This record gives sequence, C-alpha cells and structure tokens, in this order.
Amino acid sequence: MPKVTYELSDGTVHDIDVPCGQSVMDGSVRNNLPGIVAECGGSCSCATCHVFLEDGASSFDEPSDEERELLEFAEGVQPNSRLSCQLILAADSPDVRVTVPDTNG
Repeated sequence: MPKVTYELSDGTVHDIDVPCGQSVMDGSVRNNLPGIVAECGGSCSCATCHVFLEDGASSFDEPSDEERELLEFAEGVQPNSRLSCQLILAADSPDVRVTVPDTNG
C-alpha cells in the first residue's frame, strides 16, 4: 500500500497508508487531517484540496487542463502545486510527500 506523508501548515507530519486507486485527498479526508477541505468531494471543481507535491511527482500524470485552470485561481500557487483529488495512487506508486498550505478553504 502506498504511503503518503502529509506536512500540515502547523508543521505536524502524518504518514498515512492510502489504498491503491484512492487519491491523496482521500487519504487526508478519511483520516480527518485538517487542511484539505475537499468541498467538491474530489470532482476537480473547487481547488480546496490544493497541495504542494514534494516527492513522488513522477508517478502521477501531468495536470489536466481543468486542473491547471483551477490552480490559476488558487492562492499561493507554486510550480509544484497540484489538486490532491487528481493524485491517484497506484500499486507501484513510490512514497509521496505533500505539503498542505493554510490557504485551502
């Protein structure tokens, strides 16, 4: 099972095993971590699951046009910004590390 490390805006770090086929967003929401609001439930329509993808970027597809457009309006976007609902974990996914900004929601 892939491991996702979530660094929250308060500096705490949480290592979570996330089942294959689920998203980085799912791992956070199902474990009640603060910061990833996920208002749209993962349908790539709100950008309240914005994260900075620190490690594991090569295991994910490039952002879709829809994701890029939503990120244009997110606060604090960086070159490694992604929507965590679009980061789907596979069996061969390496460990992933994301930083959750305090600007979601």
